Amino acid sequence: MDSGRRWTRNDGGPGTTVDPEHPAAACCGRNWMTEGLPVPHNRRMTSTGPPGRRLTLIFDADDTLWENNALFERVVEDYLDWLAHPTMDRTELRSIVDDVEAANIADNGYGAKAFLRNLAITFEKLSSRTATAEEVRQIENLAEALLHHDIELMPGVVEVLEQLRARHDLYLLTKGAPDEQRRKIDASGLACYFSEIHVVPEKDEAVYRALAVRHHLDREVTWMIGNSPKSDILPARAAGLNAVFIPHRLTWVLERAEIDHTDEKVLVLDSFSGLLDHF
Repeated sequence: MDSGRRWTRNDGGPGTTVDPEHPAAACCGRNWMTEGLPVPHNRRMTSTGPPGRRLTLIFDADDTLWENNALFERVVEDYLDWLAHPTMDRTELRSIVDDVEAANIADNGYGAKAFLRNLAITFEKLSSRTATAEEVRQIENLAEALLHHDIELMPGVVEVLEQLRARHDLYLLTKGAPDEQRRKIDASGLACYFSEIHVVPEKDEAVYRALAVRHHLDREVTWMIGNSPKSDILPARAAGLNAVFIPHRLTWVLERAEIDHTDEKVLVLDSFSGLLDHF
Protein backbone atom coordinates (compact mmCIF):
# COMPACT_ATOMS: atom_id res chain seq x y z
CA MET A 1 0.00 0.00 0.00
CA ASP A 2 1.32 3.48 -0.90
CA SER A 3 1.79 5.45 2.30
CA GLY A 4 3.29 8.47 0.55
CA ARG A 5 2.23 12.09 0.61
CA ARG A 6 1.00 13.35 -2.75
CA TRP A 7 1.29 16.72 -4.37
CA THR A 8 -0.84 17.99 -7.21
CA ARG A 9 0.82 20.45 -9.56
CA ASN A 10 -1.30 23.13 -11.12
CA ASP A 11 -0.06 22.23 -14.59
CA GLY A 12 -1.51 18.73 -14.23
CA GLY A 13 1.82 17.18 -15.20
CA PRO A 14 3.22 13.79 -14.20
CA GLY A 15 4.57 13.27 -10.70
CA THR A 16 8.09 12.93 -9.38
CA THR A 17 9.18 11.18 -6.20
CA VAL A 18 10.83 13.42 -3.61
CA ASP A 19 13.97 12.45 -1.70
CA PRO A 20 12.98 10.82 1.62
CA GLU A 21 15.53 13.08 3.32
CA HIS A 22 13.46 16.11 2.26
CA PRO A 23 12.42 18.02 5.44
CA ALA A 24 8.72 17.90 4.66
CA ALA A 25 8.86 14.15 4.12
CA ALA A 26 11.05 13.55 7.13
CA CYS A 27 8.53 14.87 9.62
CA CYS A 28 6.59 11.63 9.27
CA GLY A 29 9.37 9.48 7.86
CA ARG A 30 7.49 8.97 4.58
CA ASN A 31 7.96 9.83 0.93
CA TRP A 32 5.53 11.96 -1.03
CA MET A 33 5.11 12.66 -4.71
CA THR A 34 3.29 14.85 -7.20
CA GLU A 35 0.35 13.89 -9.34
CA GLY A 36 -2.11 15.68 -11.61
CA LEU A 37 -5.64 16.73 -10.60
CA PRO A 38 -8.45 17.15 -13.16
CA VAL A 39 -9.60 20.83 -13.76
CA PRO A 40 -10.17 23.53 -11.23
CA HIS A 41 -20.54 34.86 14.61
CA ASN A 42 -19.44 31.85 16.28
CA ARG A 43 -22.03 29.11 15.99
CA ARG A 44 -21.76 25.65 17.54
CA MET A 45 -23.33 22.81 15.64
CA THR A 46 -24.83 19.75 17.27
CA SER A 47 -22.84 17.36 15.08
CA THR A 48 -20.22 17.38 12.34
CA GLY A 49 -20.87 13.76 11.49
CA PRO A 50 -21.95 10.43 12.95
CA PRO A 51 -20.20 9.76 16.31
CA GLY A 52 -16.94 7.90 15.81
CA ARG A 53 -17.06 8.10 12.01
CA ARG A 54 -13.86 9.00 10.22
CA LEU A 55 -14.41 12.31 8.39
CA THR A 56 -12.57 13.99 5.53
CA LEU A 57 -11.09 17.39 6.36
CA ILE A 58 -9.68 19.53 3.54
CA PHE A 59 -7.52 22.46 4.63
CA ASP A 60 -6.68 25.74 2.98
CA ALA A 61 -3.07 26.87 3.52
CA ASP A 62 -2.44 30.64 3.27
CA ASP A 63 -3.96 32.54 6.21
CA THR A 64 -5.43 29.31 7.55
CA LEU A 65 -2.34 27.28 8.47
CA TRP A 66 0.12 30.17 8.35
CA GLU A 67 0.24 33.94 7.99
CA ASN A 68 0.37 35.15 4.40
CA ASN A 69 -1.56 38.28 3.47
CA ALA A 70 -0.03 40.29 6.32
CA LEU A 71 3.26 40.15 4.38
CA PHE A 72 1.60 41.47 1.21
CA GLU A 73 -0.08 44.26 3.18
CA ARG A 74 3.31 45.43 4.50
CA VAL A 75 4.68 45.51 0.96
CA VAL A 76 1.67 47.53 -0.25
CA GLU A 77 2.27 50.09 2.50
CA ASP A 78 5.95 50.37 1.52
CA TYR A 79 4.97 50.61 -2.15
CA LEU A 80 2.57 53.48 -1.47
CA ASP A 81 5.32 55.28 0.44
CA TRP A 82 7.68 54.72 -2.49
CA LEU A 83 5.12 56.05 -4.99
CA ALA A 84 4.77 59.31 -3.08
CA HIS A 85 2.00 60.34 -5.45
CA PRO A 86 1.64 64.14 -5.59
CA THR A 87 -2.17 64.33 -5.80
CA MET A 88 -3.77 61.02 -4.75
CA ASP A 89 -4.10 59.89 -1.14
CA ARG A 90 -3.36 56.38 0.11
CA THR A 91 -6.99 55.27 -0.01
CA GLU A 92 -7.29 56.20 -3.67
CA LEU A 93 -3.97 54.57 -4.51
CA ARG A 94 -4.86 51.37 -2.67
CA SER A 95 -8.12 51.16 -4.57
CA ILE A 96 -6.20 51.30 -7.84
CA VAL A 97 -3.83 48.55 -6.67
CA ASP A 98 -6.83 46.37 -5.83
CA ASP A 99 -8.47 47.09 -9.18
CA VAL A 100 -5.29 46.17 -11.08
CA GLU A 101 -4.96 42.91 -9.15
CA ALA A 102 -8.61 42.00 -9.78
CA ALA A 103 -8.29 42.77 -13.50
CA ASN A 104 -5.15 40.68 -13.94
CA ILE A 105 -5.85 37.54 -11.91
CA ALA A 106 -6.78 35.57 -15.02
CA ASP A 107 -3.48 36.46 -16.73
CA ASN A 108 -1.08 36.79 -13.80
CA GLY A 109 -2.53 34.32 -11.32
CA TYR A 110 -1.66 34.48 -7.62
CA GLY A 111 1.49 34.73 -5.55
CA ALA A 112 4.48 37.01 -5.07
CA LYS A 113 5.62 37.09 -8.71
CA ALA A 114 2.11 37.92 -9.92
CA PHE A 115 1.90 40.58 -7.23
CA LEU A 116 5.14 42.17 -8.47
CA ARG A 117 3.80 42.32 -12.02
CA ASN A 118 0.65 44.00 -10.72
CA LEU A 119 2.65 46.62 -8.82
CA ALA A 120 4.58 47.43 -12.01
CA ILE A 121 1.31 47.70 -13.95
CA THR A 122 -0.10 49.99 -11.27
CA PHE A 123 2.98 52.24 -11.54
CA GLU A 124 2.60 52.45 -15.31
CA LYS A 125 -1.10 53.20 -14.98
CA LEU A 126 -0.42 56.05 -12.56
CA SER A 127 2.60 57.39 -14.44
CA SER A 128 1.28 56.95 -17.99
CA ARG A 129 4.62 55.49 -18.98
CA THR A 130 6.59 52.27 -18.82
CA ALA A 131 8.65 51.73 -15.68
CA THR A 132 12.39 52.02 -16.16
CA ALA A 133 14.70 49.13 -15.35
CA GLU A 134 15.74 50.92 -12.17
CA GLU A 135 12.13 51.46 -11.11
CA VAL A 136 11.33 47.80 -11.73
CA ARG A 137 14.35 46.87 -9.61
CA GLN A 138 13.15 49.11 -6.80
CA ILE A 139 9.67 47.56 -6.89
CA GLU A 140 11.20 44.08 -6.81
CA ASN A 141 13.35 45.06 -3.82
CA LEU A 142 10.25 46.17 -1.94
CA ALA A 143 8.73 42.71 -2.36
CA GLU A 144 11.89 40.61 -1.95
CA ALA A 145 10.75 39.36 1.46
CA LEU A 146 7.68 37.75 -0.11
CA LEU A 147 9.84 35.24 -1.96
CA HIS A 148 12.10 34.25 0.94
CA HIS A 149 10.22 34.89 4.16
CA ASP A 150 10.02 32.47 7.08
CA ILE A 151 6.71 30.73 7.67
CA GLU A 152 4.76 31.82 10.74
CA LEU A 153 2.26 29.12 11.66
CA MET A 154 -1.07 30.02 13.17
CA PRO A 155 -1.31 29.29 16.92
CA GLY A 156 -1.97 25.63 17.68
CA VAL A 157 -1.72 24.37 14.10
CA VAL A 158 0.74 21.54 14.74
CA GLU A 159 -1.04 20.31 17.86
CA VAL A 160 -4.45 20.39 16.16
CA LEU A 161 -3.29 18.59 13.01
CA GLU A 162 -1.52 15.97 15.12
CA GLN A 163 -4.75 15.12 16.91
CA LEU A 164 -7.04 15.37 13.89
CA ARG A 165 -4.99 13.06 11.67
CA ALA A 166 -5.35 10.29 14.26
CA ARG A 167 -9.10 10.16 13.72
CA HIS A 168 -9.80 11.75 10.31
CA ASP A 169 -8.42 11.88 6.75
CA LEU A 170 -6.68 15.20 6.06
CA TYR A 171 -6.02 16.83 2.69
CA LEU A 172 -4.45 20.16 1.73
CA LEU A 173 -5.89 22.28 -1.09
CA THR A 174 -4.13 25.53 -1.92
CA LYS A 175 -4.08 27.81 -4.94
CA GLY A 176 -1.26 29.84 -6.41
CA ALA A 177 2.05 29.50 -8.22
CA PRO A 178 3.21 25.87 -7.72
CA ASP A 179 6.84 26.73 -6.92
CA GLU A 180 5.84 29.36 -4.34
CA GLN A 181 3.24 27.14 -2.67
CA ARG A 182 5.62 24.18 -2.56
CA ARG A 183 8.28 26.34 -0.93
CA LYS A 184 5.87 27.48 1.77
CA ILE A 185 4.58 23.96 2.41
CA ASP A 186 8.13 22.63 2.61
CA ALA A 187 9.15 25.40 5.00
CA SER A 188 6.09 24.85 7.19
CA GLY A 189 6.98 21.23 7.93
CA LEU A 190 3.29 20.31 7.72
CA ALA A 191 3.27 18.11 4.60
CA CYS A 192 3.35 14.91 6.63
CA TYR A 193 -0.08 15.54 8.13
CA PHE A 194 -1.90 15.29 4.79
CA SER A 195 -2.80 12.26 2.71
CA GLU A 196 -2.50 14.38 -0.43
CA ILE A 197 -1.56 17.97 -1.22
CA HIS A 198 -3.15 19.74 -4.18
CA VAL A 199 -1.91 23.02 -5.67
CA VAL A 200 -4.37 24.50 -8.18
CA PRO A 201 -4.53 27.78 -10.14
CA GLU A 202 -8.01 28.58 -8.77
CA LYS A 203 -10.40 27.13 -6.21
CA ASP A 204 -13.89 27.01 -7.65
CA GLU A 205 -16.84 24.64 -7.60
CA ALA A 206 -15.39 22.50 -10.40
CA VAL A 207 -12.16 21.94 -8.44
CA TYR A 208 -14.05 20.81 -5.35
CA ARG A 209 -16.20 18.45 -7.41
CA ALA A 210 -13.09 17.02 -9.10
CA LEU A 211 -11.43 16.52 -5.71
CA ALA A 212 -14.50 14.69 -4.38
CA VAL A 213 -14.55 12.40 -7.41
CA ARG A 214 -10.80 11.75 -7.33
CA HIS A 215 -10.84 10.63 -3.71
CA HIS A 216 -14.33 9.07 -3.73
CA LEU A 217 -15.38 11.43 -0.95
CA ASP A 218 -18.70 11.20 0.84
CA ARG A 219 -19.68 14.86 0.66
CA GLU A 220 -21.97 14.59 3.67
CA VAL A 221 -18.96 13.98 5.92
CA THR A 222 -16.38 16.09 4.05
CA TRP A 223 -15.43 19.55 5.34
CA MET A 224 -13.48 22.37 3.69
CA ILE A 225 -11.65 24.48 6.27
CA GLY A 226 -10.38 27.96 5.45
CA ASN A 227 -10.47 31.73 5.88
CA SER A 228 -11.68 32.77 2.42
CA PRO A 229 -15.41 32.97 1.72
CA LYS A 230 -14.68 33.29 -2.02
CA SER A 231 -12.28 30.37 -2.40
CA ASP A 232 -12.95 28.07 0.55
CA ILE A 233 -16.51 28.41 1.78
CA LEU A 234 -18.83 29.33 -1.10
CA PRO A 235 -17.44 27.02 -3.82
CA ALA A 236 -17.15 24.11 -1.38
CA ARG A 237 -20.79 24.53 -0.39
CA ALA A 238 -21.80 24.83 -4.06
CA ALA A 239 -20.09 21.48 -4.63
CA GLY A 240 -22.07 19.87 -1.81
CA LEU A 241 -19.34 19.85 0.85
CA ASN A 242 -19.63 21.19 4.38
CA ALA A 243 -17.40 24.11 5.37
CA VAL A 244 -15.62 25.58 8.38
CA PHE A 245 -15.02 29.32 8.17
CA ILE A 246 -12.16 30.63 10.32
CA PRO A 247 -12.05 34.39 9.62
CA HIS A 248 -8.70 36.15 9.46
CA ARG A 249 -8.50 39.87 10.20
CA LEU A 250 -6.28 40.46 7.15
CA THR A 251 -8.02 38.30 4.56
CA TRP A 252 -7.24 39.75 1.13
CA VAL A 253 -10.01 42.04 -0.10
CA LEU A 254 -10.40 39.97 -3.28
CA GLU A 255 -11.10 36.86 -1.19
CA ARG A 256 -13.95 38.44 0.76
CA ALA A 257 -17.62 37.69 0.16
CA GLU A 258 -20.80 37.33 2.16
CA ILE A 259 -21.58 33.89 3.52
CA ASP A 260 -25.01 32.63 4.55
CA HIS A 261 -24.95 32.64 8.35
CA THR A 262 -28.18 30.61 8.38
CA ASP A 263 -26.51 27.74 6.51
CA GLU A 264 -26.33 24.92 9.04
CA LYS A 265 -23.57 23.23 7.07
CA VAL A 266 -21.19 26.16 7.59
CA LEU A 267 -19.44 26.18 10.94
CA VAL A 268 -17.85 29.48 11.99
CA LEU A 269 -14.96 29.38 14.45
CA ASP A 270 -12.87 32.03 16.17
CA SER A 271 -9.62 30.10 15.94
CA PHE A 272 -7.91 27.10 14.40
CA SER A 273 -7.74 25.42 17.80
CA GLY A 274 -11.54 25.49 17.92
CA LEU A 275 -11.57 22.61 15.42
CA LEU A 276 -10.87 20.20 18.27
CA ASP A 277 -14.22 21.08 19.84
CA HIS A 278 -16.05 19.79 16.76
CA PHE A 279 -13.87 17.15 15.13
